[in-house]
Amino acid sequence: MPVRRPLSRDRVLAAAIRVADRGGVEAITMRRVAQELGVEAMSLYNHVPNKDAILDGVVDSVFAAIELPEAGHADWRDAIRGRARSARAVLARHSWALGLMDSRRNPGQATLRHHDAVLGVLRGAGFSLPMAAHAVSLIDSYVGGFVLQEANLPISAPGDVEQVAGDILADLPTDELPHLTEMILDHALRPGYDYSSEFDFGLDLILDGLEARRSLP
Repeated sequence: MPVRRPLSRDRVLAAAIRVADRGGVEAITMRRVAQELGVEAMSLYNHVPNKDAILDGVVDSVFAAIELPEAGHADWRDAIRGRARSARAVLARHSWALGLMDSRRNPGQATLRHHDAVLGVLRGAGFSLPMAAHAVSLIDSYVGGFVLQEANLPISAPGDVEQVAGDILADLPTDELPHLTEMILDHALRPGYDYSSEFDFGLDLILDGLEARRSLP
C-alpha cells in the first residue's frame, strides 16, 4: 500500500492552483481542494485557516513563479522586459489569477518582494516615485490585458488562424470593408504570422515611451 504524503501548506496551495487551472478561481473551495488531495476537507484546516487564506496563498505562489527583475542591470528596459515576459508566461498558465492578484488585502512575502524588486529597478534607473508608479501601472495593465485577450482568442493551434480567417472572409462584404479585408488577406494570412509576436512590439513601445519620460518629476 503506497504511503500517503503528509499534508502541508505548500501541498494545499499547489492543489488549489490545479483546481483553479481546470475550473477558474470560483472552483477553489475547501471541499474541492481536499478532493484534489484525496483527503477530508477538515484536514485542510490544520494548514490553512479558511478559503481566504488559500486565495492569498495562491496569489503569492503565482507571484513567486514570476522571475524577479535583476537589480543594477545595465539596461533597465532589459530587466523590466524580462520580468514582463515571465509574467505573461506565468499568467498564461494561470489566467484565472488576473482578477485575483489585485484584489487581495493580505499580500504574501513573494508578492511584496516582487513589487519591491520592480520598483527598485525603476528607481535605480532614475525614475521619480510618481513616474515609477506610472510605469508599474502601465506595464502591468498591458501584460494583464494581453494575457486576457490571448486567453479568449479562438486560436490555439497553428491552423486555427486560417480556419477563423476563412470563416470570416466567407461572409465578409469585402467591397464595403476593404481595410479589414486587406488586414486579413495581406497580414493575418501571410506565412509565419503569429499573433503572440504582438506582445514584444507593444512592450517595446511602452518601454521606449517610458525611457523618453524617465527624467520627468
